[in-house]
Amino acid sequence: MPEGSILVVDDEERQREIYRDILLDEGYSAETAPSAESALRLLGQKRFDLVITDLNLPGMTGIQLLSSVQQADPTVAVVLITGYPSIQSAIEATKKGVYTYLEKPVDRDRLLEVVGEVFARMAVLRKTILGVSAATKAMLRMILKVAGTSHTVLILGESGTGKELVAREIHKLSPRSNHPFLAVNCASLTETLLESELFGHEKGAFTDAHQQKKGLFERANRSTLFLDEIGDTSLSMQAKILRALQEREIMRVGGAEPIKVDVRIIAATNRNLEQMLKEGKFREDLYYRLKVIPIVCPPLRERRDDIGVLAMHFIRRAAFDGKRKITGIAPDALEALKTYDWPGNIRQLEWAMERAVLLGEGEQIILQDLPPEIVHPSEAKTETVAAAQSGGDAGGLEPVIPESSWEEHEKAKILEALQRTNGNITRAAQLLGMTFRTLQYRLEKFGIKRT
Repeated sequence: MPEGSILVVDDEERQREIYRDILLDEGYSAETAPSAESALRLLGQKRFDLVITDLNLPGMTGIQLLSSVQQADPTVAVVLITGYPSIQSAIEATKKGVYTYLEKPVDRDRLLEVVGEVFARMAVLRKTILGVSAATKAMLRMILKVAGTSHTVLILGESGTGKELVAREIHKLSPRSNHPFLAVNCASLTETLLESELFGHEKGAFTDAHQQKKGLFERANRSTLFLDEIGDTSLSMQAKILRALQEREIMRVGGAEPIKVDVRIIAATNRNLEQMLKEGKFREDLYYRLKVIPIVCPPLRERRDDIGVLAMHFIRRAAFDGKRKITGIAPDALEALKTYDWPGNIRQLEWAMERAVLLGEGEQIILQDLPPEIVHPSEAKTETVAAAQSGGDAGGLEPVIPESSWEEHEKAKILEALQRTNGNITRAAQLLGMTFRTLQYRLEKFGIKRT
């Protein structure tokens, strides 16, 4: 029997009864409301997973109901029914978070197709993006709503919050999923190399251009291109990316003819783009072009209810890889995980659980298995501040803050992967579960020289 609770909102009694009966016959839990106002009262009394509402309602409209639902509970999916859809209303509703439109007259098959799609996609997402917190559920809903569109998406969040994972899930659930997902870390390449990587080049365009090369925009035609760390691009590169978005065409380096492309762009950054706008470091026109639909990946400290779920996921995976039998986490260890601020976010939690599995001797992760900075966070902060103050007294130099142990562990994993693959970056990236460009970026970040 299908799972999911649905609220149908329509001022025509006969119409809402038809929708309700169709849903009940399929095994869904369904209730009805004759107006947006009565729907909001019901939503305040019980939990619904999906709201199906007519756009034209007496009093508050379907769009206004959508806004109210999003404010009250952003984890509820909303489907609009209308007899007169328009591009402008579709864009407005999508920005607000509507999942899709249904055009009147709505037949049984189309209604069940959309409802089944909502719950099926949510089930897929929940297997990949783990968590039970309101922040995670809101993010899941937003991914679900934007996946079926071709709109540009801007993913915002601190390092380690899973921005690339979100981008991949959007692509996986999109109509473009039968084409490969392509990605580039804009911070890992010089401007010249990034231009060639994005737009390609003609033979002889520069000294080492011995043959024609297609760029990522061309290779991602009818697919998705992920521009990670878009905030680290130069103003001149931003102008070129903007032109590609606006004109839907690119020019290879050294080329004479524009090339049409159909690419969905998903961009991400850990920088404050609004502050960069004020400082003149990011183009305003590109910012608003990218921010058609923004998705925020919340830091782990804002989704503490997810820490236990994520920790057990990483423990099981590490235990399987290390052929260890781990059954759980001791209560005091779990409490320490939940109270720690996690500056490295999910990536740091993953490392901490790998370390705990490696060092642990019992069938449970105990407090002593966790890194010292998690067990005694106040002491770690005191040491960091002292180190910063000490460094700050040295001839006016910037304070030197010691690299955190989780970053050192990540560096060690990269070195191990490179050693196992005899320095082959492509194979090392595969071992680490990274893209080639991400590994290149981290090699530069950690100062690892390729041999």
